[in-house]
Amino acid sequence: MSNQDITALKHAFTSDKLFYDDANFPRGFSRSGNFTLLEAEILENYGAILQALHKKTVQPSNDLQTQFVKTLQGEQEPSNAFEKAWLKYLKLTTNAARFHTVFGKSKSTGSEISYGRQIEEF
Repeated sequence: MSNQDITALKHAFTSDKLFYDDANFPRGFSRSGNFTLLEAEILENYGAILQALHKKTVQPSNDLQTQFVKTLQGEQEPSNAFEKAWLKYLKLTTNAARFHTVFGKSKSTGSEISYGRQIEEF
C-alpha cells in the first residue's frame, strides 16, 4: 500500500475523537501484540468513525466510507488497510473464547480422575 493510498484513506475517514478499547486492550492497540504499528494507528486515530459506520450511527459520506460499509456487510473483500484493520479488530473482540475440557461436554464429578492409586473410603 502506497503512502498516497494511506493519505487518501486518512482524508476519507477523518475523526475528531481518538478510539480506545480499554476493556479488550487495556495497554493500547500498539502494545497488545495483535496489531502492526499501522493498524494500531488506524484504530486509535480513525476507530471512532469506523465504529460509527459499523454500528450505523453515521451514514457514509464518501465513496471510501461506502466501500467500507459494503465490506462489513460481506458484499466485497477488504481491499485497503482501514478495512483490514477494522475486520481484524472485530475478529479479536467479537469471537467468544472457546474453552476445552479434558472430559468433553459432560460434567466432571471428580470420580473420573485417577492418580494411579486407589483411595480408600472411611
